[in-house]
Amino acid sequence: MKELRLRRAGPADLEALVDFNAAMARETEGRELDRGRLRAGVRAVLEDPVRGVYWIAEDVTAEPPPILGALMITTEWSDWRNAWFWWIQSVYVVPEARGQGVYAALHRRVRAEARSRQDVCGLRLYVERGNRRAARVYEREGLCESAYRLYEEDFVLGEGAPEVEEEG
Repeated sequence: MKELRLRRAGPADLEALVDFNAAMARETEGRELDRGRLRAGVRAVLEDPVRGVYWIAEDVTAEPPPILGALMITTEWSDWRNAWFWWIQSVYVVPEARGQGVYAALHRRVRAEARSRQDVCGLRLYVERGNRRAARVYEREGLCESAYRLYEEDFVLGEGAPEVEEEG
């Protein structure tokens, strides 16, 4: 049985986080990201917590403890609520650890920290439309689909990615 340690990521986690983000983009959107740009983006978060914070789940029953999953938190100010939304982004759990509570543990840790603060009004995340498996996981953790649609103009990756077939 795996025993998880949840912790904030540090500089030593750079390559694992780059690998996780690249795998997530490939699996969910069929995108191959530019690794140099991705590495610089992850490093920017690790060096400046204003940009975001990565959380990691490790299996402490193994030596060295492998990283089983990660997510990133960024913030958005809500003038209506006079508080911050924490956005959950860059979620990835290694395939062999999926369905074993890794994301749930990370989510609950982030939720507990957010709820303990007066300046955080809620959690948000976005999920690729065809990724029903991830949506079901998020719904089990108490998130619900927003009344808002997300629009964007992406100057780096461009318009939408090709549709990815949902598993099973």
